[in-house]
Amino acid sequence: MKVKYLLVGIGIFVLLSLYYFSNPSGSNYFPKCPFYTLTGFYCPGCGSQRALHQLLHFKIIETLNYNALYILGLGTIIYNILINALNVYFNKNYYNILYHPKTPIIIGIIIVLFWVLRNIDIYPFNILAP
Repeated sequence: MKVKYLLVGIGIFVLLSLYYFSNPSGSNYFPKCPFYTLTGFYCPGCGSQRALHQLLHFKIIETLNYNALYILGLGTIIYNILINALNVYFNKNYYNILYHPKTPIIIGIIIVLFWVLRNIDIYPFNILAP
């Protein structure tokens, strides 16, 4: 069990190192978005690789410029890990709002709105495009 966590940790470290030292904007070996390649429209994840590179360099504004939803997604993941860790390691029973039945619907609406709005080529919506 501990070996699995060690391998996952090493994999995450290698991946983050790759994104830290290589800028996806200027590299050809990072995958391109298949949705954008096929349709010419931005998906909700477009710009995430470049956003990760900027975030690893602590450039929050540039991270938001590439994908504004990225920070919200990371915050959600950190919140979930924190609540689960508090409940397991400190034997607490904090309620995780991510498990509320309406949370997936709200998150889905936010993602679809972001997807649609970032493809409108009119100010202020065009600032959501990467």
